[in-house]
Amino acid sequence: MHLAYLDAGSGSLIVQAVVGGVAGAAVAAKLYWRRLTDRFRRQRTDRS
Repeated sequence: MHLAYLDAGSGSLIVQAVVGGVAGAAVAAKLYWRRLTDRFRRQRTDRS
């Protein structure tokens, strides 16, 4: 039988790490998504 105890400080640290990881992944995904879509976007031609 294994007993484990997480106090409030440990639980808070784990929650912050998970939330920070999700936020970092979201920012990275947004940046790379923009780079990917810019490659396939049509460029305007200047007709004068």
